[in-house]
Amino acid sequence: MRLRKTTIGVAGAFACLVAGTSVALAASSSGTPAGGAIQLFVQPAQAQGNGKVLFTGAIGDYGSTHSVTTGGKKIAKATLKKGTIELNITAISKKANNATPTINAATCSGSINVSAATPIIGGTGLYAGIHGTVKITETFGFLGPTYKSGPKKGQCNMSNSAPTVAQMAAVYGSGTVSF
Repeated sequence: MRLRKTTIGVAGAFACLVAGTSVALAASSSGTPAGGAIQLFVQPAQAQGNGKVLFTGAIGDYGSTHSVTTGGKKIAKATLKKGTIELNITAISKKANNATPTINAATCSGSINVSAATPIIGGTGLYAGIHGTVKITETFGFLGPTYKSGPKKGQCNMSNSAPTVAQMAAVYGSGTVSF
């Protein structure tokens, strides 16, 4: 089913979001940021991670993201202009990977929406000593193909092997950080 592809896309989006939020928070000034409320926006790439991230609020910074699995934990790293921020995205990744999409069989479309608290676990440069939590929300939508022939002709083909006609993901987060 298309759920597995959707979950991977959502997890990738989430990884980007988490990494981006941490970086933006830390980059608001030339000295150690004061901390406070932050917002995180991630533009995911096709492959999981490796997207673009923007932080606003107490941290104003931008850059790129990628994720790795280490010690059984999924870690998102935002590489920003003034340092890096790392988040433990294990919980949001698990939710995204196990989510059941809402499917509309009449339009062959589906969506997934998941949220989870994501701890900030470290930073470098201007963001050294950062900690806090960001609530990350990942939303993923897709259009599936229809069968072109055979007994299911015209029906939705939501198998994992079916190519996606179109897909889009969005990752957003908000939280509070301190140093």
